Amino acid sequence: MRLLRIGPPGEERPCAMGPGSVVRDLSAWVPDWTGAALDPDVLRELGPRLEREAGALPAVDPDAERLGPPVRPGGHLLSIGLNYRMHAAEAGLDLPDEPIVSSKAPTTLVGPYDDLLLPPGGEKTDWEVELAVVIGRRAQYLPDPAAALAHVAGYATANDVSERSWLLERGGQWVKGKSFESFSPLGPWLVTPDEAGDPQRLRLTCRVNGRLMQDGSTADMVHDVAHLVWYLSQFMVLHPGDVVLTGTPGGVALGRPDQPFLRSGDVVEAEVAGLGAHRQLCRAAVPVKTAL
Repeated sequence: MRLLRIGPPGEERPCAMGPGSVVRDLSAWVPDWTGAALDPDVLRELGPRLEREAGALPAVDPDAERLGPPVRPGGHLLSIGLNYRMHAAEAGLDLPDEPIVSSKAPTTLVGPYDDLLLPPGGEKTDWEVELAVVIGRRAQYLPDPAAALAHVAGYATANDVSERSWLLERGGQWVKGKSFESFSPLGPWLVTPDEAGDPQRLRLTCRVNGRLMQDGSTADMVHDVAHLVWYLSQFMVLHPGDVVLTGTPGGVALGRPDQPFLRSGDVVEAEVAGLGAHRQLCRAAVPVKTAL
């Protein structure tokens, strides 16, 4: 099943693709794609119901309205670093024995076609196409990686955008370089595991102004999805709606000789095969002026 949210920021409606690839508004059935609505058992029951009763739900044209992130913002965003062999090699760094974990502010989460806002003073904003894992069931102290995937609601295409100057040159705390507004475009779909298939056999690509910059496979991960979810559950409680960004393959701007960091007017297109593609226009963020 493919889930999405449609509408203006803060007013998105939960939708899903039904029979005949028609998108239906599920507001009458679920309040939003968050909390208990993301439980894998609930989603497994919802699929057949949608097949039977889709005709009773309003049809929605996803091309006529804004697509928001496919899960409601507000959950924990976790970013895994150096989790692809290609990426570690281009950075000249050893493969990590354990996952490298950073957080991102929830305000970074935006829709797949929203603008990418370049922060004031940022000169090294970089792309990172990634497989996003959305948690669907509370996970804490899972016994082993084999138990982890039962806690996954689904998968989505993500771009773990990073401002490298803040990430690497301002105290070594990655959260600062990853938490600018719009730095976590997600979607267009949240694809349930039965339709997404093996999460370790997915192709990831990223293009900037039409030029292919990244082309990798989740098979190149150092720590696979099941290991990451299990590992994170040893240190924190994972809740429905939390999003794990699982690392990026080689080809980021930082790893290229010319370091072509993003500039206003650039267009970034990120895609995970089978999960859908993003398209962001980069533009300069305008600081909000407050009245005295």
